[in-house]
Amino acid sequence: MSPVRPRLLYVTDLSYPARGRRYCDEDIFLTSRLRADFDLALCHPRDTAALLDAFDAVVVRNSGPVLAHQDAYDAFRERAAARGTLVYNPLTGKADMAGKQYLLDLTAAGYPVIPTVDRAEDLHLLPRSERYVVKPKRGADSLGLRVLPADGVRDAVRTAAGDVLVQPCVDFAYEVSFYFVDHDFQYALHAPDPGRRWELAPYEPAPADLEFARRFIDWNGLGHGIQRVDACRAPGGELLLVELEDLNPYLSLDALDDRRRDDFVAAVTASLHRFLRAGGAPGR
Repeated sequence: MSPVRPRLLYVTDLSYPARGRRYCDEDIFLTSRLRADFDLALCHPRDTAALLDAFDAVVVRNSGPVLAHQDAYDAFRERAAARGTLVYNPLTGKADMAGKQYLLDLTAAGYPVIPTVDRAEDLHLLPRSERYVVKPKRGADSLGLRVLPADGVRDAVRTAAGDVLVQPCVDFAYEVSFYFVDHDFQYALHAPDPGRRWELAPYEPAPADLEFARRFIDWNGLGHGIQRVDACRAPGGELLLVELEDLNPYLSLDALDDRRRDDFVAAVTASLHRFLRAGGAPGR
């Protein structure tokens, strides 16, 4: 008799209409490879709370912005906590998993992030800019994001009553993303043309680039899981954090060659086995 294999509930919205990407292709590929080690079933984020009891762990992947199913996400988190369900990524993330407050916290702590405030009276703390980015604190995937002229940003922030973040519109050279499994760097991709942010190419990071990205992985403190550090190359040449995605980062696996895709799948498979063996306990 063959040994019992771990059972995974893989959460994804296969119909989510992402701009410039096909979430479903990535999850179809990744689950086809994970089936070599795990018994798994795919489910929509609205079905997770009702189904999780039948599985050894829940893997949250391309489930789309939480705003689209906030009630179901809250019910899932509540049930998972009450049942002691293993969730990958663990629901203790301090970054996008918990909203955008971390951008304010990191700004205040002096981390290299795009300067961020959430109050009209704090706008003077930002570098002067002709345009400002205003986005919801609970936003994702650019939902609700607006670019406003300097003379309109103060009223927009006051009207939102603390529910939005404001950042100067940075004239960056390019965006770059660093992908990690647990605390191990896997690969980096960048968008050479700022106007085509999802046309990605491999990026070979310098040691200083990796040091930058690892600061945020270490700050978040997740012992297991997949994280993506998004940054922009500012006019002065430095990297600034745009986002730390620790809930359901899109991985852009189609931009990798076969070897790097295989290496990534192997890293995720090993991470999931470690996570299951540890029973969700923090690890490095």
